Amino acid sequence: MPKSTPDAINNELKAWAARGVESHFKHPIKGNDWVSVDQKIPSLLSPIVGALENEVACMGTLTMNLNSLLTSFYKPTEKRFKIMFDKGAFPSDYYAMLNQVRLHGFDENALIQIGPKEGETYVKTEDILKAIEENGDSIAVVCFPGIQYYTGQFFNIEKITAKAHSKGCLVGWDLAHAAGNVELKLHDWNVDFAAWCHYKYLNSGPGAIGGFFINEKYTKDEDWKPRLAGWWGNNAEDRFKMLEQFDPIPSALGFRQSNPSVFDVVSLQSSLETFQKCGGIKKLREKSIKLTNYAEKILHESPYYKTIEESKTTKSPHFIILTPENPDERGAQLSLLFKPHNDDASKDTMEQVFKYLNDHGVICDERRPNVIRLGPTPSYNTFTNCFDCVTLINEALAQLS
Repeated sequence: MPKSTPDAINNELKAWAARGVESHFKHPIKGNDWVSVDQKIPSLLSPIVGALENEVACMGTLTMNLNSLLTSFYKPTEKRFKIMFDKGAFPSDYYAMLNQVRLHGFDENALIQIGPKEGETYVKTEDILKAIEENGDSIAVVCFPGIQYYTGQFFNIEKITAKAHSKGCLVGWDLAHAAGNVELKLHDWNVDFAAWCHYKYLNSGPGAIGGFFINEKYTKDEDWKPRLAGWWGNNAEDRFKMLEQFDPIPSALGFRQSNPSVFDVVSLQSSLETFQKCGGIKKLREKSIKLTNYAEKILHESPYYKTIEESKTTKSPHFIILTPENPDERGAQLSLLFKPHNDDASKDTMEQVFKYLNDHGVICDERRPNVIRLGPTPSYNTFTNCFDCVTLINEALAQLS
């Protein structure tokens, strides 16, 4: 949690107590009126995702925003009706894609999922590009995660977007694990739309308000595309006239629906201001690469580390690394797959290692059946943290051997 967040929230609690609904227009702190509280976000958020200020906004939560954007961008025809996405995407992405095609009268055959080849731990860019080339004429939308949550792979957003566009497809990205983690250039890469959460690398609190990107070419024309609309996307000057006329704001703000939670917005603002104080995402990414490289180096030195080939013949407790070795193809994440696996958690290698780490103060993430994700995060983790974590992994495995 950013150190400034408690004060930011307390200021709004005081405003609520002192002035109630009047704080929408007469906030005790000048410039904090609730009616425009989220309009400070675009200038802070746009550098994080490489966008213009008029291309980003905060609203709702990740899957809600993804569904909202797909409502506008997924317009299937008889010949072009498929959605291509990652086979190993977070389950909520699958739910969203499946039900989007169902809402238009299609079934699961309208989904094209791309996963790693047998014997590989992540999807090669050339395999994605080949699949787009082969299926592009039937694809309406390509929508991959920016970073694969399970393996930590950082997809080549620029190349995939360009290839999909060359085949006439629209391109969106789920940036849940990428926003605030890696340097993004959504505008320069000509991405059509994107959605993300702020509660992971952007430290904005549990269930924090989400964010989204819409390329400015889609908001310059006020008549462009229907959308899930609400009064917070309507012309602010006419908003309280209660007119039955939707006049969307000519920016990403025009896709907002309802007034946001003030507490969510100020939490996000405090986090984005902290990123700014740290020198921005470019500076943090430089440290992130060094941290992750160091963690990988000492993991490779572990007596329990095995390559994929070595793992095939190793029966004793050990781990392999699923994440790409190339620093440009991963974020602040190393995914360790532990073997052997046992359905009984009390006897399973990963479960026992995870428990040992947690008991000794390491906060990481387990993904069943047998993966632990380590995220050496540059804004608050150190090289000593990495060293201590790997030491504890070795200790845990030594007890199991």
